[in-house]
Amino acid sequence: VQLQASGGGLVQAGGSLRLSCAASGRTFSNNVMGWFRRAPGKEREFVAAINRSGSSTYSAESVKGRFTVSRDNAKNSLYLQMNSLKPEDTAVYYCATSIIWEAGSWRNLDSWGQGTLVTVSS
Repeated sequence: VQLQASGGGLVQAGGSLRLSCAASGRTFSNNVMGWFRRAPGKEREFVAAINRSGSSTYSAESVKGRFTVSRDNAKNSLYLQMNSLKPEDTAVYYCATSIIWEAGSWRNLDSWGQGTLVTVSS
């Protein structure tokens, strides 16, 4: 299984970015997928999740109303549209292809791919 996240970069506060994640090696259309991030000096944290069909999404409170997760099962791909970015959104963003809600938090069951760095300047 290979995961390749892309679309990160340097953006000013208030700007937008769209992250993409291309997964290869097997089909993920039956999995709940999502995004996590790790800010400098912090633990990795949940950002957003999307169900198998794409009809339901879940977001962390810190990004609710600003970030939108979507997927294209035909392309085995996952996306994260990030608007109204803030400096505190600066982090390496990782896509996750098999996540579950367990004991009050989201957990990734699969390996982590290479993340993409998002830097938001003030």
